This record gives sequence, C-alpha cells and structure tokens, in this order.
Amino acid sequence: MDLKVTDYSVDGNGVAVVRLNRPGRGNSWSARMNAEYRWVMLQMDEDPNVRVILVTGAGKQFCVGADFKALNHYADTNADYVSSLQAEEMAMPGYGVRPEYDHDIIWQWGLKKPVICAINGSCAGMGVAIAGFSDFRYAVAGCKITTAAAKVALPAEYGMSWLLPKIIGLTQATDWLITSRIVLAEEAQRVGFLNDVFAPEEFHARVAEIARTMSLALSPMAAAITKRQIYADLMSDDAGAAVEESKRLIGVLMKTPDFKEGSRALQERRPPRFEALTAGVLIPQPER
Repeated sequence: MDLKVTDYSVDGNGVAVVRLNRPGRGNSWSARMNAEYRWVMLQMDEDPNVRVILVTGAGKQFCVGADFKALNHYADTNADYVSSLQAEEMAMPGYGVRPEYDHDIIWQWGLKKPVICAINGSCAGMGVAIAGFSDFRYAVAGCKITTAAAKVALPAEYGMSWLLPKIIGLTQATDWLITSRIVLAEEAQRVGFLNDVFAPEEFHARVAEIARTMSLALSPMAAAITKRQIYADLMSDDAGAAVEESKRLIGVLMKTPDFKEGSRALQERRPPRFEALTAGVLIPQPER
C-alpha cells in the first residue's frame, strides 16, 4: 500500500513504531488513515521480526480526533455514515480471534503482539478510542485528553461507552463522556487510564526503553496468549472458569521450547532467547 498518512519502522530489537502521520492536521482521523492503519498493523502483526508495536503520532500531537472536513460531508449531503465505513475491502488485522473483536479499533485486541500507545500530545475523540483499545498507554506530561464528542453534538464514539467504565470506572467515565471536558495526562494516570506519564524531554526515550525491554524479555507466545486471556476474561464474570482455563494453558505452554528456554535462562542468570512468532503459528485460544 502507498502510505500517505501513516508510516512505520522496525528496529533491531523487534520494536515496530507505527505513526499517524498528518502533523499539519493534528494527525486527524480519516477514511484514508483508517485503511492505512489497518494495513500497517496487519503487516506488523504478521512480521516475525516484530515483537512489540508502538503507536504514536507524528509531530507534537497524537490524534485530535476525526477530520471535521470529512464529517461535514455527512452533515451537508445524504451520504450514510455507517455504510461508508464498511471495511470489506480493507485489511483485517486481529479478525477471527473472537466475533466481539471483529469491529473497528477493537480489532487491536485480536492482534498477537502487545500494542503500546505513546500519546505524544493532544488526544481527542478517535484518538482516545485508539489508545483505549491498546494494551498499554503512556502520555507526555501536560498533554490534553478529551472524548470531545458531546461538545459537537455526537454520541460516545467507537465503543468508549463500553470501554471507559471498565478502565476508569463508571463515575469517571460518565464525567469524561458526557461533559467531554479536557483531562490532563496527570489526571488520566491518576484514574487509571494511563500506565505512566513522562516529561517531554524524556518521553520518547522512556517509552522506547519500555518497548525494547518488553521485546527482549517476553516470550512472544506467552505474551500473545496472556493478552487473549485478559480480554476474554474481561467479557466473562466466571472467575472459576478463568482459573481452570489458565491451568489448561499452563499445560500447553509447558510443552513449548520457550518454557524450556525461559527456565534455563533463569537458572543460568542470563537473558532468555525466545522464539519468534512465525507466520502460520497456532496460538492457543481461551476456550470460552
């Protein structure tokens, strides 16, 4: 695909950096960006050289939300918003894991690789959804975060009415979504939306180091299975089933080369050398 509003790179440590790349427009979300982002993330998830995916924005903003020039098209014409978003001809990263994930943005939960969202500046609307459905979230100190929609007479976007109460609790989610007020990164961390906040001068280096450490220290197979356990259990209220399923998966992973390597590395007090997730490798799926 000819990339016009996204780009990516992969370093020697197995970290892929994916950028939303419309800095002149605050990396605002568009149909083109959606198509490119899906395509890039599919390539990164299938690349055995990639072990961690880090998503960020070009320039000084992460994503200021939807491109309002594009949205105004729907307000001024008879065009149907929902039908225009049908993704049959787009890449399908993360699809096929669970039916619940086969939708816009939540497909990030179906990816095999951990997704780190590095919020390097203003994050609004769709940007909050992208961050929310990532596995880890870090932000630059003082950056502004807002769901935004209510202030432009729109509803909670892209599943955030389902997601935010689970991340930050009902009280905070109601505040964020209905008032659409601006929340600073420090508050977002305090209520549990962010893993951490870093000063501007160290932000990129700190997040890059977190991604590098994950890439070098984690078994890609174990990370993929654990990610699937977390989101499957989020959709269930059966703690006993989670215990029994974890026991089954322990039995599966104990038969893998990664388990033997991890045990050996621990005994020898050296970094482990885990196998990459090659194309076509089967990842055990939680059976519920």
